[in-house]
Amino acid sequence: MQRPCLHKAVKAEGAERLLAKVSAFCLAGNTRGGYTKTVFTSIQDCHAGRYAGFMVPGSISRREVLILLTGAASTFAQEPEPEFVCPMDKDVRSKVPGQCPRCGMKLVAGVPDAREFRVSMRRTSDGLALRVVDPDSGATVRDFELMHERLFHLFVVSQDLAFFAHVHPEFDAATGEFRVALPLSKPGMYRILSDFYPHGATPQLVAGTLMMPGAGFSLGVARPGADLAPKRGENVGVELVLEPPRPLAGFKTMLFFRLSPSEGVEPYLGAMGHMLAASADLIDMMHLHPIYVTEPEGGAYRQIQFNVIFPREGVHRVWVQFQRAGVVNTVAFNVPVEALG
Repeated sequence: MQRPCLHKAVKAEGAERLLAKVSAFCLAGNTRGGYTKTVFTSIQDCHAGRYAGFMVPGSISRREVLILLTGAASTFAQEPEPEFVCPMDKDVRSKVPGQCPRCGMKLVAGVPDAREFRVSMRRTSDGLALRVVDPDSGATVRDFELMHERLFHLFVVSQDLAFFAHVHPEFDAATGEFRVALPLSKPGMYRILSDFYPHGATPQLVAGTLMMPGAGFSLGVARPGADLAPKRGENVGVELVLEPPRPLAGFKTMLFFRLSPSEGVEPYLGAMGHMLAASADLIDMMHLHPIYVTEPEGGAYRQIQFNVIFPREGVHRVWVQFQRAGVVNTVAFNVPVEALG
């Protein structure tokens, strides 16, 4: 028996069939070919996708070869199928590579262990400069993955909930900072939500606080009333339907946004919509994407569904953004959430 080119043999035969053939060969007493543990190692390497050109001669008993082959067959039989996961929506999984149907991100084979990155922030003459810090080394992070067509998404909300911005700072390679112009002229507290994806890590959503001093500065908490009335954006109307009609804290609420006219509704930054949901005190903030997009018979409207679990009772401000005919529409609703019992 000649030494085979194992990477070709494994590809053609499959690891388990090749092991069976080698095992049968050994059982027939053909151990003079100098089979060593390299048989086992080489087939393992080929099965894992690594190149192994040929087997190395050596001396080993037929019994030892069979023990190795038995272990190898067991290893291959138990090896799980690779699974591809969305790094942002980790409940989205697939047996094949592709894109997340929810947020549009590339599915990856395995997600690294989560590490919480830090964001340092400073004011500039016209806005903010932000720097991402590695939690282990303390070094400035300079390598990022695109996430929804941008390297960095920044959400800014004022304490009175009157100001909302979803902007995309530009990366300054010279300093390692992200810079953005923001008209933050009103004194008070602002909550800053940084959304980014460091290379080799997991997507991050980091909350921070910015204080803007000045006359009239205070730290009062907003107390919005419920507001579920239909809204009008730049070029689309948005109606909100809740299920259940009275959301409960800690339980799933389905939010159905009905957009009309439906013609021209299109993806915005890789998704059919973006939502920021925040408690009135801005302690709880969530950036979410649609679960389903449907259109009823007749096309009276386009329905875009988000699923949310509001963590606490109280009124939550929900900003949603949709794009129609190249125009981004931003509207807001105040959703009252009750406690169970």
